[in-house]
Amino acid sequence: MNLDEYQAKGLFAARGIPVPDGRVAASPMEAREIAQELGGRVAVKAQVQVGGRGKAGGIVLADTPDDALREASRLLGSSLKGALVRRVLVERAAHIARELYVGLIADRAARRMALLVSAEGGVEIEEAARAQPERVRTLHLDPFLGLRSYHLVQAAGVLDLPKELWSPFQAIGQALYHVAAETEATLAEINPLVITDEGQLLALDAKMTLDDSALFRHPDLIAMRDTAGELPADELPAERQAREAGISYVPMDGDIGCMVNGAGLAMAAMDVVKLYGGEPANFLDIGGGARAERVSIALEIILSDPKVKAVLVNIFGGITRCDEVARGIVAALEELQPRMPIVVRLVGTNEAEGRAILEQAHLPTAASLAEAARLAVAAARAGGGAA
Repeated sequence: MNLDEYQAKGLFAARGIPVPDGRVAASPMEAREIAQELGGRVAVKAQVQVGGRGKAGGIVLADTPDDALREASRLLGSSLKGALVRRVLVERAAHIARELYVGLIADRAARRMALLVSAEGGVEIEEAARAQPERVRTLHLDPFLGLRSYHLVQAAGVLDLPKELWSPFQAIGQALYHVAAETEATLAEINPLVITDEGQLLALDAKMTLDDSALFRHPDLIAMRDTAGELPADELPAERQAREAGISYVPMDGDIGCMVNGAGLAMAAMDVVKLYGGEPANFLDIGGGARAERVSIALEIILSDPKVKAVLVNIFGGITRCDEVARGIVAALEELQPRMPIVVRLVGTNEAEGRAILEQAHLPTAASLAEAARLAVAAARAGGGAA
């Protein structure tokens, strides 16, 4: 989950990282009022989660409140690189002497967080690292020690900071680390971190990416999600529906839809489908303790894929009760009226009750995963048919 710039800056400011004075506006008149309150030159910045906003015309300077109103009118409601602009950040313009880069990123290969710094900020750091890797210094952090003062001393040297800025840079670095740790972010960056003409450090831009798998611990952060600001290409409608329902879903290229409770069980089901010569259409894990409503949503997501010719449901009832799953399947079938075979394998808690519910709905069940996979593959090869 990505945060908008103004949201990330709010988290940064709460930890003491200096950011420009400003507020977010949802209308041109509101942008004008903010510009008038700030006085002087302001920056009007589209709040969308795309790179290269400046080059695309999404960041502009306004000398007067009327200029801010005009630029906000142009941006609000427009599409910037495929993302809808619903808000603009209006903030006091900075007088920049130098632009730097500092960020914390989860390095999955190294299995730890890394501090990245570059003396050339304001550019796309990924491209800079690819083109001239010597321009970006990476300092890996021990997961048991975290960010230490010596990391920031090294970073200050790489950035060639004046000695009088080492102490405020240390404070910014530590605050950035604490923000990333507290929110369980996989990315927290300031690009650029500028040295102003007055000799002060200022976070001119902010970007944060949060770990989706950890969001259940942060309901306050979930509420900050800006779905309109995200690129439509980043997430398919079915993926968004699954996320909102608490379902783990990854679309694939096959024609056999799979609904399973548990990631390991899902992988096993996909493997057995492959073993019998089939191709899974998706990875879908409804999770433990799933109720009938979630099961119904999961089946709706699977059936929304036009490639699906058969569906395999593989449920091991532990926390998840088989009768709840069966009720969800029946409810989904009554609403969606699918014209394709659905093969169900239920085992575990309330297994007998679940089978009885499915039999009453004239939906047969398989005794084993192997049998269910074989039947699903055969049905898909036959081109589907009435369930």
